[in-house]
Amino acid sequence: MTYQLRNVVIAVVLGLLAAVLTTVYVTNYRKNVQHGQQDVGVLVAATNIPAGTSGAAIVSGHMLVRKTIPRTALVPGAISSPDQISRLVSTQEVMVGEQVTKSRFGGANELGVRAQLKGTMRAIQVSANPNQVLAGTLRTGDHVDIVANLKVDTAGNTGESKHYDRVVLRDLLVLRAPTAPDTKSGNLTSTQNYNVMLAVTDAQASKLLFIVDNSDANASQSGGGWTLQLRPVTNAADSPENIESIETILLDGLSPAERARVIGGK
Repeated sequence: MTYQLRNVVIAVVLGLLAAVLTTVYVTNYRKNVQHGQQDVGVLVAATNIPAGTSGAAIVSGHMLVRKTIPRTALVPGAISSPDQISRLVSTQEVMVGEQVTKSRFGGANELGVRAQLKGTMRAIQVSANPNQVLAGTLRTGDHVDIVANLKVDTAGNTGESKHYDRVVLRDLLVLRAPTAPDTKSGNLTSTQNYNVMLAVTDAQASKLLFIVDNSDANASQSGGGWTLQLRPVTNAADSPENIESIETILLDGLSPAERARVIGGK
């Protein structure tokens, strides 16, 4: 084979190779374009989905709608089945029309106390001395009642007043218990306050605030005027409502004769 013929053969082979590579490239490019143009199903928000909404509520509330979009428009992490979020909770708000992505969801524990608030339920935190909030005993998840001592001024300008005790609120869920007192360091004092967070309805919140602000702290050795009482973990029951005063304390359980003697003595 002469030198010129060899160069021609090499040129022809290189040309054929280039043509083959070009054909392969064009074929792959067309496949990729066609793949990107393929329609895929995705779930989008049919309405605004607030943070804290459970996946089950989203599904049952028909907050999702299925749409078909080109694959190139698919957002990373977008879901195509409600089952992918049915046991999760939205940790961020999802706006109407948005593709629903799994990154906007997490376990209920990621929301903390927010996961336990629905409808009229609210979270409220109060501060009091350790005896009032059962610091060291109370645990998150317990249920408590609130007992308050309230002072009522008598009619007229005598300046006299009476005190009344009663259970004002019952069966409140403890969302966050106070920390246990640090008895080892010897820093526990009657003036040291501890925080407790309770779940109440919006109506109970105003009653709780009234108790905290208006209970007669001066009539209580603990310095509080109100206190939490721990309810049983199971089979809790409530006695009939009652109000205690100096009269009920002195007269309850006495015979008519004894009651008459006490009242007469007054």
